[in-house]
Amino acid sequence: MSTLIFRTIAPLLTAVMLVFSVFVLLRGHNEPGGGFIGGLVAASSMAMYGMAMGPAAARRALRVHPLAIAGCGVTMAALAGMLSLFFRVPFLTGLWSEFYIGDTKVALSTPMVFDIGVYLVVFGTIAAIALALEDGESD
Repeated sequence: MSTLIFRTIAPLLTAVMLVFSVFVLLRGHNEPGGGFIGGLVAASSMAMYGMAMGPAAARRALRVHPLAIAGCGVTMAALAGMLSLFFRVPFLTGLWSEFYIGDTKVALSTPMVFDIGVYLVVFGTIAAIALALEDGESD
């Protein structure tokens, strides 16, 4: 399935889907969404790009091996959980930190870091599987 229309629209649709996946990731703390769903949307965009342009082009666009992305996500999620142990509270207890950039208050939390880790794990794993399957079906 590599029609001219699909190859033309795939890069634009991939970019839109990646931006939407970040929106779903960040929205997930207060409303439905989060790291898992955002990661699935992002991995779907890379799978679509791989179907349109070929798996080699998708791997070049990623620039990093998908399983390395998943490994970074596991590390990030584990560190978010272990950070609570340094404050003598149970594992995976949410911690918040607030600071100001100009007049804007920015709040960082360990649940957000954990969600980003989940996003990277899901994205990396599903992207690796999708690209491997696309490599296998080369004619």
